[in-house]
Amino acid sequence: MSGEGGKGSSGKLDTGDKGLPRFICDNMLGSLARWLRFLGYDTMYPEAMDDTKILKLARSEGRFLITRDIELSERAGADGMLVTSKVLEEQLEQVKGALHLDLEDGGLLSRCSLCNTPLEKACRDELRGKVPDAVLARHDDFWRCPGCFRVYWPGSHYESILRKLGALEKK
Repeated sequence: MSGEGGKGSSGKLDTGDKGLPRFICDNMLGSLARWLRFLGYDTMYPEAMDDTKILKLARSEGRFLITRDIELSERAGADGMLVTSKVLEEQLEQVKGALHLDLEDGGLLSRCSLCNTPLEKACRDELRGKVPDAVLARHDDFWRCPGCFRVYWPGSHYESILRKLGALEKK
């Protein structure tokens, strides 16, 4: 890992308007980016680009770079970190530990896992024809992404995410 676990020259991670760190993951860390979004962290996952471009993007947007590329992490210095594992759970554990993230700070399941847009509460009536009738009948809570229009509800995938995060929080 480069630098002091992601702390800039001020000794703290740069934060967005909610006071939370904002991330950019390189193209080798798509699953990690999606899980950081599940945790509510504003996490960019751009298409593959050369090191200079991703560094410039990270710096221009005040994002902390997370990468599996040794040279890129060295170039990022204190504004980035190297993730050493290929295993998602180990990646999450490494990022959580190195950056001292509280897994509940970001607003659990508050961002679209696909496009990173904050989710909005959705009414069941406005979702008729957009989700299966059986889902509408079984659930009361729904969220919609205003960016890509994906609809979320607390189904079995939601429960699986909560179990995995609960196990990670205990470590």
